[in-house]
Amino acid sequence: MMGTTHARTESKWSSKRWCAAATGIALCVSVSGIACVRRTMIITTEPPHARVFLNDEEVGQSEVSTDFLWYGDYGVIIRKEGYETLQTHWLIEPPWYEVIPIDFLAEVLWPGRLHDVHKRHFELKPFDPPGAEELVSRATELRARALDARK
Repeated sequence: MMGTTHARTESKWSSKRWCAAATGIALCVSVSGIACVRRTMIITTEPPHARVFLNDEEVGQSEVSTDFLWYGDYGVIIRKEGYETLQTHWLIEPPWYEVIPIDFLAEVLWPGRLHDVHKRHFELKPFDPPGAEELVSRATELRARALDARK
């Protein structure tokens, strides 16, 4: 009978130890940040050193590199003196390992780091100021529309 009690106590302790070890490992992995995916977008322009805005927030001058948190559609605005302002969208698609339910493995269980880099190049057109005739034409049209709106 003593042998049976001893075996029960021993198995009880081993299950408690297993739970403590599993909890400790999970805590270490989550706190240490070992398992994670870093997402980076790199924007280059021609001409270089243009101001870059993502979703109406300036991120720097090109060539610019910035980390991002989510995949999807980003509003991109690029400005440089002497060039037309470029307003466009950039749809960033997730890689295969960031698709549900696989993303859980990449974000939580994968023992290493993954780095997802997206790069895009934009070309700006030189600014061509309108001539005097075009300015007068636009002003006349705008005046006519304003007078029609008053009626």
